[in-house]
Amino acid sequence: MSKSETRTSKRAPARRKKAASKRETRTAASSPAVTRAAETASRDAAQMLNVGHGNLVLASRIVAIMAPGASPMRRLREEAAARNKLVDATMGRRTRSILVIDSDHVVLSAVSPETIAQRLAPDAKAEGGATA
Repeated sequence: MSKSETRTSKRAPARRKKAASKRETRTAASSPAVTRAAETASRDAAQMLNVGHGNLVLASRIVAIMAPGASPMRRLREEAAARNKLVDATMGRRTRSILVIDSDHVVLSAVSPETIAQRLAPDAKAEGGATA
């Protein structure tokens, strides 16, 4: 073994240790950002609304919840499909409600509008029962 090989092999562990400490410093510095992202995700998860069959919509983005029976609702659905803004969350079941999202998307749901409204405002139900 030559002297140059001995030197590089002795230096390599020191370089690895420095690189590892730099990685730990970067990870420690980015952990508050990761924590903030996790907090945001958990806050958004609390605002998610189940529209049936495990499909979720961000509750703060819902503009309207409507019954699909009327002719204007049928036209709304057809126009959204033509613009590629229709999301079918019925899983093959009958459409019972149409949700309009602020991004101009239209979501079809197999859950009734009354049920979705109750899921949006669960506190209102508890307050109504207390006063009645």
